[in-house]
Amino acid sequence: MKRSPGARLCAATAIGALSLSLLTACSDEGSKDASDAKGTASATASAAASDAKALPKAEVEKLLLAQGEVKGYKVGSGDDTLPASKSAVKTDKEACAPLAYAMSGLAPGETESGASNTLTEDNASAAATKAPGDISESDLENAFKVNLTFVGLSSYEGDGAQKAFKAVSDGVAACSGGFGVTAQGQKQKITKVAPDEAAKSGDESVAFSVDSDVDGEGSATFHTRVVRKGNTVASFYTVDFASLTSTGKSSAVPAAVVDAQLAKIK
Repeated sequence: MKRSPGARLCAATAIGALSLSLLTACSDEGSKDASDAKGTASATASAAASDAKALPKAEVEKLLLAQGEVKGYKVGSGDDTLPASKSAVKTDKEACAPLAYAMSGLAPGETESGASNTLTEDNASAAATKAPGDISESDLENAFKVNLTFVGLSSYEGDGAQKAFKAVSDGVAACSGGFGVTAQGQKQKITKVAPDEAAKSGDESVAFSVDSDVDGEGSATFHTRVVRKGNTVASFYTVDFASLTSTGKSSAVPAAVVDAQLAKIK
């Protein structure tokens, strides 16, 4: 982690005492229609959620972006950077655990159907094609301009995806003052959590940033986006090493990665 109108408009023109009765009748009818429509939509959504079935883990893995499916990025397994399970990630506040999971490519809700990988912006550095003696300082700087995004997908039974998304959304406010987290044995202090602005996507989406203490010598800011599409929840956590070095702030989650990943989720 060292390593973001149903309301219906009625118009009535009338004279004298008739105007009030017409306006009242129109208002009552519109409210009834809106209420009926809202109730029907809610019932339909609830029925759809209750019928949802989680995809097997192997099928979730197939939904992850593969090499060549998003231009300008290299796809990696994430095996050497991402926690293998939730047991490797602990927080000192229960409400903040879903945030930590989302930042680690893990399922923020209760499910065994989850998978993750990484996407690295393909930065072809001149340093890789030159002899050691010909590499300039500029070449070295460009070589470290790496934008890495951890992607996690998880699939849920019934309304599990809605609950998982809500846990993240609620956690942004509940954990605004920060929290402690231990990931793969490394302790980290998140000093602040704040909502981020991001384009709406999927059925529900939320973005947030976290400020993380850097060995007591300042802080670094990282961005995360979490999107629910049907009964699948996708999380994206980005680390921009070049920006962190110069400004202490990581870039926003790349829209190209989010869009490409969501397009694979039916």
